[in-house]
Amino acid sequence: MSTLSAIKTVHTIIWIFFNMVFIYMMYAVIVNKIDKYVWIGMSLLALELIVLLVFKSKCPLTIIARRYSNSPKDNFDIYLPNWLAKNNKVIYSVFLIVFLGGLVYRVYGS
Repeated sequence: MSTLSAIKTVHTIIWIFFNMVFIYMMYAVIVNKIDKYVWIGMSLLALELIVLLVFKSKCPLTIIARRYSNSPKDNFDIYLPNWLAKNNKVIYSVFLIVFLGGLVYRVYGS
């Protein structure tokens, strides 16, 4: 396995993990089951956001992968369709806003 393939694999596994966390958090808001796992998920997402802020909106794995590829494609560093890799931050920003709105409603509005 090449170094780039290893980076892409790790990056994809992390992406899947965060999707599973996010899906659980959305489920918990929908069924009004705000438990400790929602707050653990929030902490993990906050950590991810801090990492992105520190690295100027780039995943550290993207920065490392760039050393091994000159590809102009947005998915050069992850096993995702190019359109999803390109729009990932926009899509998940919208999901995060919807989630946070639902969470605030469930915690304070119920």
